[in-house]
Amino acid sequence: MKPTTQLLGAVSAFALVAMSSTPAWAVGTTAGDTITNNVSVSFEVGGETQNEVTDSDTFTVDRVVDVDVTFTGASPESVSPGQEQAVLSFDVTNLSNDVVDLDLSTVLTDGTAANIENITIYLDANGDGVLQQTEIDAGAITFLDEVAADDGLGTETIAVLVVADITTDAVNDDIFDIVLIADAHEAGAAGLGAEIFGLADTDANTPGEDTVLADGTSTGEEAANDGDDSALGQFEVAGALVSVVKTSRIISDPVNGTDNPKAIPGAVIEYCIAVSNAADAATATAVTVSDDLPADVTFAENDFGIFVNGTATVDSSGATPVATCTIDTVNDTDGEATGDAVFTEDGGTAGADEIEASLDDLPASTTRSVYFQVTIN
Repeated sequence: MKPTTQLLGAVSAFALVAMSSTPAWAVGTTAGDTITNNVSVSFEVGGETQNEVTDSDTFTVDRVVDVDVTFTGASPESVSPGQEQAVLSFDVTNLSNDVVDLDLSTVLTDGTAANIENITIYLDANGDGVLQQTEIDAGAITFLDEVAADDGLGTETIAVLVVADITTDAVNDDIFDIVLIADAHEAGAAGLGAEIFGLADTDANTPGEDTVLADGTSTGEEAANDGDDSALGQFEVAGALVSVVKTSRIISDPVNGTDNPKAIPGAVIEYCIAVSNAADAATATAVTVSDDLPADVTFAENDFGIFVNGTATVDSSGATPVATCTIDTVNDTDGEATGDAVFTEDGGTAGADEIEASLDDLPASTTRSVYFQVTIN
């Protein structure tokens, strides 16, 4: 540093000005600390050393309040219709130079509110981004108490989980945007303290400890310099888009046989049930077809059996979709089908005869069928 010289009154000697101070950091030095700078001036008169003159300046370190919320999960998190306790993971960090409490809240900014329920916040005790039973047992949280300050050596980051239930009404490609907000409050006592407010831009610095809000804006759900921060997490529904078409055709009747048969008593009717999953949908599993037969027909248990997992096509060009089945596999031709297909007399709704069949997994763009024959009573 270049030496500084100053002429002292009428004395013609030059004096060396020596200055010393304690190092300071903008964030890291604790709010309320005092920083003192001492200055000393040594000089001589007539070759004789004189007493030093000194002075000092002391000021108080103001409080900088800054909060950071970061989404740490996959973007988006894939969920299924009906999934319970779906998880979005976040880190909440106190960048302030003082201990604060952090009030936590969530806002659903996109998505059908009726299709997402029970949005709750839990402490992620081990920071693994997975909701554990012990964390559920510890209970939901609404704030973080006494979050340590940035001391210049590091910050305190706390992992939290935003948890929600997806209803069965949610469908493939539905999006749910959830914003987690952390708002700084006064610390120092058990429970959530009062909200922290800072100096306005037009306020002058005071000799004591002032509060400066240094946060930015992240999602638009909170403004800059208001003591809070937020981050966005997103669920995307990967659902199956399953549809079913049931079509009947007349195989024969007692009068005409198979030559232009009519739907008269004694006629044989074939039912084709086509179950389809749309393109780009998630695979449907545990697919079960339950068909209650009307009282006016009888299952042809001794003649045809139940065909399961056959191929089928669906023609949707007309006013009513039409399913056409192709025979592939016969489960059991004696009508007492077991395993993938079961006929139960009086086993359906309101005592109707029932056919129940289990289909293989149904990937996207796939159609599987169940078909069987009945006789008109």
